[in-house]
Amino acid sequence: MRDGRKVAVIGAVFTAVVGAAGFGAYTLIGDSGAAGGEGRQDVAFSDGRAGEPAVETGPPSPEEVRETAGRFLRAWQEGKADEAAALTDDEAAAAEALTGFRKDVRASGVRLEPGAAAGADVPFTVTAEVEYDKGERPATWTYESELTVVRDDRSGEPVVDWEASVLHPALTDGQKLETAEAGAPPIKALDRNGAELTAEAHPELAAILADLRKRFGDRTDGKPGYETRIVDAAGKEVKTLKRLSKGTPGELRTTLDAKVQKAAVQAIAGKPKASVVALKAGTGEILAVANTPADGFNTAFKGSLAPGSTMKVVTASMLIEKGLASSAKQHPCPKYFTHGGWRFQNLDKFEINGGTFAQSFAASCNTAFISQAGELSDDDLTKQARDVFGIGLNWQVGTATFDGSVPVQSDAQMAASLIGQGGVRANPLIMASVSATVKSGVFRQPYIVSPEVDGRTLAKAPRTLSPAVAQELRSLMRLTATSGSAAEAMAGATGDFGAKTGSAEVDGQKKPNAWFTAYRGDIAAAAVVPASGHGGKNAGPVVRQVLDSVG
Repeated sequence: MRDGRKVAVIGAVFTAVVGAAGFGAYTLIGDSGAAGGEGRQDVAFSDGRAGEPAVETGPPSPEEVRETAGRFLRAWQEGKADEAAALTDDEAAAAEALTGFRKDVRASGVRLEPGAAAGADVPFTVTAEVEYDKGERPATWTYESELTVVRDDRSGEPVVDWEASVLHPALTDGQKLETAEAGAPPIKALDRNGAELTAEAHPELAAILADLRKRFGDRTDGKPGYETRIVDAAGKEVKTLKRLSKGTPGELRTTLDAKVQKAAVQAIAGKPKASVVALKAGTGEILAVANTPADGFNTAFKGSLAPGSTMKVVTASMLIEKGLASSAKQHPCPKYFTHGGWRFQNLDKFEINGGTFAQSFAASCNTAFISQAGELSDDDLTKQARDVFGIGLNWQVGTATFDGSVPVQSDAQMAASLIGQGGVRANPLIMASVSATVKSGVFRQPYIVSPEVDGRTLAKAPRTLSPAVAQELRSLMRLTATSGSAAEAMAGATGDFGAKTGSAEVDGQKKPNAWFTAYRGDIAAAAVVPASGHGGKNAGPVVRQVLDSVG
């Protein structure tokens, strides 16, 4: 009850009969338990001011609860907002809310059915016909609410204790109800060949499809549905209370390929956690994206994980450009190498004596890269990743993504970054793009909906690999795929192909995250299988299966 509010004085004796306007009659229970209110609760009176009558105090009687609730609900039902509001302890707020119920909710034919009172609390059912679109029949909306009758501290009269929740139990102060278009129109998502993609048939795409609707629904010829909802003071939707119509979907063509998408899902089936992405190297068009569990976090697009030795593709491009490595030249690959106070080692502590950089790359020798840390500036890898491979730029994919991070680091952390550890963070989308950049020689930002749909600008890398460096990287990845750490997964592959494995250590995790990135022809793909072990054995078969699905 709000103190000091002026309320209309209701006569001490009520003559209105609830029920004439469609209300059920109350059974009154006095404090003796007898029906009919004969055992009326005791009522006290406070001393009035000089010349003024005494003010009744104490809780309202069952009869007062019944009569006050009945008159309030009847006035509301008949559309008499001011009359109903005058029966509350906050006339202004109640009048505004009740008027809005008719105007903003577009409610007509309102029916209010009270239930049995429990003390001063009166539950009631609201049934309204909601008019939402011309030419459409109104929708019936029914819900339960409750009001409380209290005694006004000034007049002593029983009144409805007004709260926003009286109008609807989910409402709080500062919020209101409205009926309006339900955001963007629904979409009929199509793959690149015109096949429909639905959340039912592709649960792994459900979240992405929902996001595409929000971003591109109004760019189609679809018609939005209508809903009754709660909005805050700024008009932002808080909660949908009733969906009145689905709307008419508009077609939205994506870059996905249903055949490749199916292969991606099958490739990770049975793995508790795994993510894979495939795209066209020459355009950046995303062909497939899948995660397990299907309804879990979209690690493929939004994951932020250390990519391990797949990052050596980026590092190798930098070392070659700086003249610190060359495929055919001898390059150190000792068992251990210390930099910044940390001692780094290779998997199983192997070493290559008198070997070339190509051999070190194919075998994924950590120390071959760590040994060059002293020749580099702290920001060299950051600039190479951003300026050539687009990692860390603001990608405009068409759905939510994490676009990678290669922070400037020093000493041991900088050295660790060279092999995809330290602060380096990526996901399969980014690492598939790395292979695509090597294959085409140019960074082409991946996307799932053409920028022609909404005119957005795709990210562009400031510079490209020289033809010579691009060719050397392709040769290194080819060697890795034919006789190096990726050979088992890529065995029998034909055409132009290359690959790189990765095993990223994670603190507190027994097995490393398995990574694999590769290309074949114009298709690039990457996968991560967390906490599974070696990249070639665990993530490699996933990528290979996806690559083989492309005819």
